[in-house]
Amino acid sequence: METIRIDILNPKAKRLLKDLADMNLITIQKNTSASFLALLKKLRSKAKSAPSLEEITAEVEAERTKRYGK
Repeated sequence: METIRIDILNPKAKRLLKDLADMNLITIQKNTSASFLALLKKLRSKAKSAPSLEEITAEVEAERTKRYGK
C-alpha cells in the first residue's frame, strides 16, 4: 500500500476520488493534527530520554554563539 497527499483544486476531482472510494479502489482519510500528535508520541516513546529545557536552551545558545560569533 502506498500513501500520498493530494491537494484538491477542483470539486470535480473530489467527486472522482469519492467514486473511487465507493468502488473500494482507494480509501480516503482526513489528515488531522491528532495523527501528527500520535506520530510524535510514538517517536518520543522510542527516544531514550527527552532533553530538558535547560539542555535545549544551552544548545540553542551554543549555536547562536557559533553563528553570530558573540
